[in-house]
Amino acid sequence: MKKLFLITICALFLASAAMVSASEYTGPAVKAKLASEEIEGDFMTVWANNFADHMRKWSDGKIDIEVYPYGTLGSEGDINELAQMGVVEFVFSDYAWISAFVPQAQVLALNYLFPTEKVPQVLDWMMHNGEFYSLLDEAFEKNGLVPMSVMFEGWQWLTSNQKVNTLDDMKGLKIRVMSSKLLVEDYKAYGAVPTPMDYGEVYSGLQMGLIDGQVNPLFAIYSMKFYEVQKYCTQLRNEPFLGIPSVNLDFFNSLPENAQQEMIKFWQDSIIEAGDWIMKRNAEDMEKMKEAKPELEFNYLDDEAIAAFEKQAETVYPKFSNIGGEGADEILEALLQDIEDAKKALDIQ
Repeated sequence: MKKLFLITICALFLASAAMVSASEYTGPAVKAKLASEEIEGDFMTVWANNFADHMRKWSDGKIDIEVYPYGTLGSEGDINELAQMGVVEFVFSDYAWISAFVPQAQVLALNYLFPTEKVPQVLDWMMHNGEFYSLLDEAFEKNGLVPMSVMFEGWQWLTSNQKVNTLDDMKGLKIRVMSSKLLVEDYKAYGAVPTPMDYGEVYSGLQMGLIDGQVNPLFAIYSMKFYEVQKYCTQLRNEPFLGIPSVNLDFFNSLPENAQQEMIKFWQDSIIEAGDWIMKRNAEDMEKMKEAKPELEFNYLDDEAIAAFEKQAETVYPKFSNIGGEGADEILEALLQDIEDAKKALDIQ
């Protein structure tokens, strides 16, 4: 009898705990849309689904977020506009495509700012200790959006049919870049002919010779099959690819405060875990490309070549003052300081 009593008490306790957990979200039932910049199975869509699953579980099913992969609601520019207008509540985009609406985000497109190691850890430190994120948040909110974090998706790689070993090898190369005035300036500084182009048009552009090469992280080069029509993948060590999951400001403000906090907490707590996930995924995709196309060459520049690229990249920094919109200088200064402080805190040389 005593054992039965204890079992009953434990069951009541567990039921009570479950009720407390289920009652964390006290607002009305919400159905929302999240538009991802990437296809099913790639970083943004995978982590968007993780976010949707987390919020559904946390709210006991009351917050129901449906994720739409790339192409289902339009191109990269379209989905950012839909989020700004509130047609979709969330968008997972990057520092380049969002720049048409928040030009300050392009500060993340400046080359050779981040260390070549521990980028997720640097971003995590910045989110929790730095000044940059609050300034980024202000810029987004003035344009009807709220950034929930900055996520590392691996380093950008340059693919081409001409081998790039030095800065001189970049001269005249027609390189597809994302739509950002700063990115265009970055690659112009290297002597290339940067050509903004929608994600879904890149493969045919390479195949038809409209462009000579393109820039993307490894998982995208594999999943979008760009490697099939290219001979070389070159690591310039210049540009980490960074995603910014964002939410429409009016929608966000309509939610209870604990729901707002939980959304931001999910993304900021996921920076390092997601970084580990994507580094493993990129390594796996590199091996898959090597197996599928043995003649594909992965090319790493020496320190002398990197120094020449970095010197040219620095000529673009002053241009952010005009391109980056209101408060551009302040946000660049904060980013640079945060990166230096994070490197010291994390013992990065």
